[in-house]
Amino acid sequence: MPKTTYDLQGYTINLHHVLMLTPIFTAKDDEGFQFNVRLLDLKLSFKFPTRQDATMQRELLVKAINEAQAG
Repeated sequence: MPKTTYDLQGYTINLHHVLMLTPIFTAKDDEGFQFNVRLLDLKLSFKFPTRQDATMQRELLVKAINEAQAG
């Protein structure tokens, strides 16, 4: 049975409530790179120091979402 939650930067995300992930973009004031996760009634922003870190974390989240939906 696949996991239905995912931990990221101190948040535990219920994968069945994720509606949208934004592409990776440069954070305001050159604070690194970020992507946003839209849940049913909330938007979470995750910032990372490098694009590589942001890409890896976003790809792992997408993989977890796909596995939760397949199960």
